[in-house]
Amino acid sequence: MMQLISLFQASVVFGTVIMFGAVGEVLTERSGNLNLGVPGIMYIGGIASLVGSFFYESSTDNPNPWLCIVIALLCAFAASALAGLLYSFLTVTLRANQNVTGLTLSIFGSGIANFIGGSLNKLAGGVGQISVAATSGAFRYTAPFALNMGPVGKTLFSFGFLTYAAVALAIILQLWLQKTRSGLSLRAVGENPAAADAAGINVTAKKYLATCIGAGITGLGGLYYVMDYTKGTWANDGTIENLGWLAVALVIFATWKTLNTIWGAYLFGILYWMYFYIPGLNRSSQELFKMIPYIVTIIVLVLIGFRKKKENQGPASLGLPYFREDR
Repeated sequence: MMQLISLFQASVVFGTVIMFGAVGEVLTERSGNLNLGVPGIMYIGGIASLVGSFFYESSTDNPNPWLCIVIALLCAFAASALAGLLYSFLTVTLRANQNVTGLTLSIFGSGIANFIGGSLNKLAGGVGQISVAATSGAFRYTAPFALNMGPVGKTLFSFGFLTYAAVALAIILQLWLQKTRSGLSLRAVGENPAAADAAGINVTAKKYLATCIGAGITGLGGLYYVMDYTKGTWANDGTIENLGWLAVALVIFATWKTLNTIWGAYLFGILYWMYFYIPGLNRSSQELFKMIPYIVTIIVLVLIGFRKKKENQGPASLGLPYFREDR
């Protein structure tokens, strides 16, 4: 029983990181922009939150928990949205290739984040010495009532507030995309930008806004990884990059629906960490288990291709530049 609870908790924390990345990328792709820079943006969000928190905690002897949270959130979202703005300028305004731009952004984000993280480690006194315990503690704070709810309550309510915020955000965005005029306009831009333009929708503005806000949400996955997953430290081990590509895979697995990213993210977490709770597995077997989320995504992609249901397909203009002159 305890192993199942541990597996559930590990999968929720793991899944929340990629859920933020996937939800942000779904919003971006609904506008027709294919941003493969998700890993780099998560890196940028993570390091930006760490830098802001580090300098704030270093400037005071008694950090305010609420201010710690606000500073980390603002730094992560702003830096990630700025990366989305750069991507938008290159792909929407200059019409650069979206695949190449996204991959370049991923490489740039990981490089700059690890450079800054290494510099912060040296500034803090050596590799592995940097720690923003106050900010991390604020993000991982558990409500006192959860301790009095028995095993079930402790299991369900033992996570930081960002875990529940990720679920709420996925639900709200799904309702917005399906039920509101602005959400339907965004989907129209992703499906047929020429028709949307003819209907009076500002295609460029929609693409810019969706990509920048989507990148900001994606960056929160990096913040969650740093503040909750690694408890306020920085490690140059490539894990954020791996989680970023899992988030990209989750977008396809969820069939471009933010609501599906909730259970999909937790399923990915269970499949990824299952090997840890199976006794007797050797090293090679563990690596095979880590491949399962990607294999499941490939299977889902094949099934979607065979069934050809319109509601399960990606936006028709995904990855294609829009030339108004060709309308």
